[in-house]
This record gives sequence, structure tokens and C-alpha cells, in this order.
Amino acid sequence: MNNQAWLQRSLQAVWHPCTQMKRHETFPLVPVARAQGAWLYDFDGKRYLDGVSSWWVNLFGHGHPVINAALKDQLDQLEHVMLAGFTHAPVIELSERLSALTGGVLGHAFYGSDGASATEMALKMSFHYWRNVGQPEKTRFLHLADSYHGETLGALAVTDVALFRDTYAPLLRAGVAMPSPDRRLAAPGEAPEAVAARAIRVMADYLAAHHGQVAAVIIEPLVQGAAGMAMYGPWYLQQLRRLCDQYQVHLIADEIAVGCGRTGTFFACEQAGIWPDLLLLSKGITGGYLPLSVVLSRDALYQAFYHDDVSRGFLHSHSYTGNPLACRAALATLSLFEQQDVFAQNRLLAARINHLAEPIRALPFVRQFRQAGETGGGMIWAFEVEDAPAGFAQQLFAAALKRELLLRPMGPTVYWMPPYVLTDEEAEHLVVATHDALLEVMGAPCGVRMKTV
Repeated sequence: MNNQAWLQRSLQAVWHPCTQMKRHETFPLVPVARAQGAWLYDFDGKRYLDGVSSWWVNLFGHGHPVINAALKDQLDQLEHVMLAGFTHAPVIELSERLSALTGGVLGHAFYGSDGASATEMALKMSFHYWRNVGQPEKTRFLHLADSYHGETLGALAVTDVALFRDTYAPLLRAGVAMPSPDRRLAAPGEAPEAVAARAIRVMADYLAAHHGQVAAVIIEPLVQGAAGMAMYGPWYLQQLRRLCDQYQVHLIADEIAVGCGRTGTFFACEQAGIWPDLLLLSKGITGGYLPLSVVLSRDALYQAFYHDDVSRGFLHSHSYTGNPLACRAALATLSLFEQQDVFAQNRLLAARINHLAEPIRALPFVRQFRQAGETGGGMIWAFEVEDAPAGFAQQLFAAALKRELLLRPMGPTVYWMPPYVLTDEEAEHLVVATHDALLEVMGAPCGVRMKTV
């Protein structure tokens, strides 16, 4: 069947996520038949460079032979077994290797199925910990303005994106939003560090007055994804860790989107030289192959649940918790980090993309061009488009598709989050196609095209 046949069947049967379905009357779905490396292919033979890693999950390209081989091997051994009362080699090995990546600071791993599930688990763990240690009044959660931590009810309570949460506000036990250290908030002539300093002062004042009621602060380290790739430096994380220690409040690091190397180190928190009490991973942990999430916890937190009383245990479960196939994909992903000098390669790739992107930086409507992390190897870029027309995000999405590129802008924010395996030619395609799509949408003269550099 061709694209059109599959499109019709999908519209008649599938309710797609994060979508106003009526929009597909004018902006058709993109049917994907297969994928390889950094490319997606439709049923009519057209291809698209996956510039957003299939919603930020695909680290090493589609159809990677190492991950493929690991999954094929695991299929012949054990596809699934319940983790309540049972265990298996992949979940044990993955837990050990993740803990080792934290230097053993985060000693136990609890598994779920997706990022929002990890948020739910971490919030419940923090709440239940304080109850177990005799401080049941600590029930409040702090989060940053414009934060995003998932769309289940607990996760929405600490999410500050109106489009996602406002409809469900009557169902939520709302958290408390603290100012973001987002560098874009700097006034003209003001250093970005001043924004972080103001934000941490507000956090300090709030904790000084209310720490007796606060269970935890949850943050997205270094990059707030759904806020339009809002970026900030590690100093804020260092100060927040100090405050949480001072006032006996848990620090929850949501590294679902920014972990697994996206900011230039495996964990974003490494750049601040700190560890949280609970660290959340999902998305890239399986290389984009299978759903898996994990909460890594400090042993002191784990020990508060270790008791003869069953009700003091963490009685949370998912049917596919610690699925062997997903764990094996994660182990293969970790092996790729260990066997290849991924961070050095990413620094070279990032330098190439930054060089290629100079003509985009120079466009008169582009503002706040930025790259994640302090290492030079961060694999998230973003910029703002000033005076973007109504419907800009959808128009740029369509213009990029015409140029064999998948982009997914957030309002006036355009971002790249590509797989780590781009060749020089693919990096050039990413940048040139973005540039030319921008010129089309923003009304540049017909026929103008970026010259490669």
C-alpha cells in the first residue's frame, strides 16, 4: 500500500498523541515504513532526516546492529517475567551499571515504563519516605516555572505548561512553581548568571520559610525541554543541592530528556559535580528501541522503606517493570558508550554543526541561538524566531519535510536534537534544510538557498 492508503487507515483507527486530530485535515500524518541510521522512509520511498531523534529517544540511529543483536539474543532466552518475587540477569546488570555510573552514590534502581511513570514513582517515593521517617507533614513539591515532567496526574502537578495542565487543573494537587534560571530571561545588558542568582534567592527564601512542609524539589537539569529548550548553567544546580541539604529536602533530577549524553556528559548533573537524591531516566536509555524508565535512589532513601511492615514498603508496580528485552536494549546502549568515545565524537560533530549554522545565526529574525551543556559536546540546539507568523511551527514542519528533514518546532522555538551518528553530509543536510525552510516560511525571496560552508 502507498502513503495515502496507510494515512486513511490511521485516521480512521488511531488517536495520535499530543495532537489536535482535526489539524490532520490540512497537515497530513507522515507514514513511516522503515528506518535506518538517521533516516526515516515512508511507503512512497521518500526519506526524512530524523532531526529530533523520534521525540528525543533515538541516540545511535535506527536499526543499530549492536542493539539489534542484543535484542535478538535476548528473545531466545527470556522475553518477560514479572519482577515482583522474581529477578533476571538483564535487570540486575543494568541496575549495577547505572549505579556504577554514579560512583555508587545512587545504589538502587526502580523501573517503570515511561518518563511520566518515573516522575510518579519519584514523587511517591519522596512523599512516602518522609511519612516513614516520621515527618508526614512534608507533602509539598516545588518545581520550576515552565517545567515539564509528564502528563499523568502526579506529573502534571509539577508541570507548568498551561497547554498540558490547565484543562486538568481541578484533578491536580498542585505543586509550587519557583522562578526558572532560563538564560533567555536576562534583561538587555544583563549577564545570564544574574537570572540564576535571582531564581536561587527566591528558592532560598521559600525553603527558609516552608521547608517543614516541602518533600522535594524536582528539576530538569541544564535544559527545560518543553519550555522551548530553556538552558541554564551548572551553578544553579550546585546552589540548589546546597539548599536541599541545608533544609532537608529531596532533590529530584528529571534527566528523562537530558540524560544519556544529551548535554555532553552522561548525566547532566555531572557538570555541576552534584548528585540528586532521586534521578530519573527514560527516552534514550534504550537507544529509542523499547519503553523503559528508571528511578535511581540514594541508599539512605531506600533503607527508609526496608521494614517488617508491608505498608512501609514501596508498593508501586507496572506489569512490564524491568522487562528483560528493554533492559537488554539499555545494556547494549551503555555498551556503545563504553566501547566508543561517544563524547569526543559528539564534540567533533557539535563543532561541525556550529560551524555550519553560522548563516542561521546571522538571519535577521533569529535570536538566542544556543547549545546545551558546558562541555562543547551537547547534542541539543535551539533558537527563537522573532515575529514568527501564526501557525509558524506547523508551517516550518511542512517546509522541512519538503526538504527531507523532520523538525518539530515548539511555537517560535526551533530546535535540533539529532542522533549521535550523523555523518558530515547529514549534519550539513540538517542545517541547510533548516535554513532554507526558515527562508520559505519567513518570506525570503523565492530561490534563495543557503551556501554550504
